[in-house]
Amino acid sequence: MHDVRKWSAPLLRLVGRRGEPVVVQTLRSAAAATVAYVIALRLSPEPAPLTAPLTALLVVQVTFYATLTNGIRRVNSVVAGVLVAIAFSLLVGLTWWSLALLIVASLTVGHLVRVDEYVAEVAISAMLVLGVTTVGFTAWARIVETLIGAVVGMACNLLLPPPVWVDEAGQSIEGLARRVRQLMLRMGEEAAGRTPWELAAERLHEARRLDHDIVQVDAALRQAEDSLRLNPRVKEGLLHRVVLRTGLDTLEICTVVLRVLARSFTDLAKARGSEEMFPPRVGATVEQLLSEIADAVVSFAVLVTTHLSENAESAEARLTAALSTAAATRDRLAELLREEVREDSTHWHLMGAVLTEVNRIIDELDTEHRARRLLEELDRVSREHRARLPKMNRLRERLGVQEELWRNRTGVSGRSR
Repeated sequence: MHDVRKWSAPLLRLVGRRGEPVVVQTLRSAAAATVAYVIALRLSPEPAPLTAPLTALLVVQVTFYATLTNGIRRVNSVVAGVLVAIAFSLLVGLTWWSLALLIVASLTVGHLVRVDEYVAEVAISAMLVLGVTTVGFTAWARIVETLIGAVVGMACNLLLPPPVWVDEAGQSIEGLARRVRQLMLRMGEEAAGRTPWELAAERLHEARRLDHDIVQVDAALRQAEDSLRLNPRVKEGLLHRVVLRTGLDTLEICTVVLRVLARSFTDLAKARGSEEMFPPRVGATVEQLLSEIADAVVSFAVLVTTHLSENAESAEARLTAALSTAAATRDRLAELLREEVREDSTHWHLMGAVLTEVNRIIDELDTEHRARRLLEELDRVSREHRARLPKMNRLRERLGVQEELWRNRTGVSGRSR
């Protein structure tokens, strides 16, 4: 009894977390493989038709879009491999040199039929079928099992909808914004005092390491974008994809500018030597400004990851207020720098660069700039979609023309209809 509880506890915890995407995917994969095996036991002549659950397991990916595309490619790869094996069995049989030719031919066929990552599956299927005695019998069994697994895997999405990874992508974006905020706060604290240029250079290295974080966030976002395609659980998939993608693009630009700002701080600390990086009043204002911009970066990330129906207006209001405060501090910093340059113009180009770079970040986070960027991206995606489906667009245009002719003949306006 104790052993049963010991082994059932992890399973119960897994079921208890069934709302999480990873758990949902695990349960979907196990269910699809089991159902495919049960069906194959009845339809396949093989005593242990493991090809069916294997296919279902490979076909049921993390998104419906990937499931559909992977299912088609996997079926094509297995069928192609079986046909190659049948041809070789009739011509040469199995020898060491025919095996080599079989692999070359299978991989070539895999590239010709464009099965992408399943090219190796063509050769694997061909070798498995060629290695048995009753080639024809085994070939049809493998085809049947593969079709069963692929159909079950794709049908699983209708009964067990695939998870949507938008929240995970949003958490990744917010995590990136908070790391940017922490770096800005440290740079601001050091700008207000005597900072060795080696320490400023360390902040520059941290800013460069943000590129690796962006790559990870981009991978999470691509997974989320795939999970929104062809997903019946999502009504505004295109809008979600564009909002998240443009949000990440903006944060990436901000990290690039932050890296340039860190470089300016390093050069300024090296140029001033043992003196403070900025005069006291200027340094305190720089610290305050970077703190306010850091808060604005986090507010921006919260805005782009907030669902359209949940607190979007309040998130935009917080961002607008943060940017307004930062803009006022920036203007005060510009005045202080102007006074400082009048007294000592030795390092005016570096101080001016600092002002330029913080101004770029503020402009990039501006809500009006973001609105224009969203509209441009939506228009671009719509144009690409129309270009990929020219026949469908021509049909819509014809229907629109016929509808307009009908209105003119009957005198019925669009609004009255």
